Amino acid sequence: MKKFNVGCMICEQELTYNEQDKEVKCIYCNKIYQSNVSCSRGHFICDTCHSKDSIDLIYSYCLNTDKKDPLEMAIELMKNKNINMHGPEHHFLVPAVLITCYYNINEVELKEKKLNLVKERATKIPGGICGSYGSCGAAIGTGLVISVITEATPLTEESWGLSNEMTGHSLINMGKTGGPRCCKRNAFIAIKETSKFIEERLGTVLYDENNDITCEFKKNNKQCIGKKCPFS
Repeated sequence: MKKFNVGCMICEQELTYNEQDKEVKCIYCNKIYQSNVSCSRGHFICDTCHSKDSIDLIYSYCLNTDKKDPLEMAIELMKNKNINMHGPEHHFLVPAVLITCYYNINEVELKEKKLNLVKERATKIPGGICGSYGSCGAAIGTGLVISVITEATPLTEESWGLSNEMTGHSLINMGKTGGPRCCKRNAFIAIKETSKFIEERLGTVLYDENNDITCEFKKNNKQCIGKKCPFS
C-alpha cells in the first residue's frame, strides 16, 4: 500500500505547533532556523528539505503534460508518495497546475517560462503560514497565478487589482470552511476558485464547474473535519 507522510517525516509522530518560534536545526541540511514547528520527539525538517523531491516531481509533470484540467492534474500529483498529506509543496502544486492548464490552452510556447516564474515565487512561501500569518500558501499561489498571467507588478493598475482580488476570493472561501488546516481541501478550494475567476475575468475555461470531486485523501488526515468539508 502506498504510504503518505502525515506527521514527522523521520518518526511519523504528531507535529507540534508552538505560539513562539525557537531555534531548531534541520535534521537533513544541519542549518539553523527559527520555527514554531517540530515533532513531539524534537525532529525538525526545513521547508527546502521537506519538499525537495516533490518540487522536482511537480515541475517535471507540469512541464511535460498536455492536460487541461487542473483538478485532475492536482489529484494525480497528490497520489504520488512524494507529495505529503500536508506541506509547503502545495504552495507550488496549486499555481503550477493552474498555470500549466492555462498555457496548454493559450500560447503553449510560453508555458515553460511562466512555470519557471511560478516555481521561483511559490517556493519562497513559508510552510505553516496559514496559521501563523492567516494567509494560506495555496491562496497566495492563486494570486500568484493571476499576477504571472497578467504580468502584474506593484505599479500596475488593473492587473494588480485582479491579483489581490484573486487571493482574497480564495482566502474568504477557505475561511468560511474553517480549520484546522488541510492542504488537500485548501488546494481544491484554491483551484476551483481560480478556475472560476479565470473564466469570468480572462475568458478561458479550465474545467467544468459541474464536475464534483470527493476527497480520497481524508483517511490520511487525522484532523479531517468530516462532513463539514465541501469535498467529503
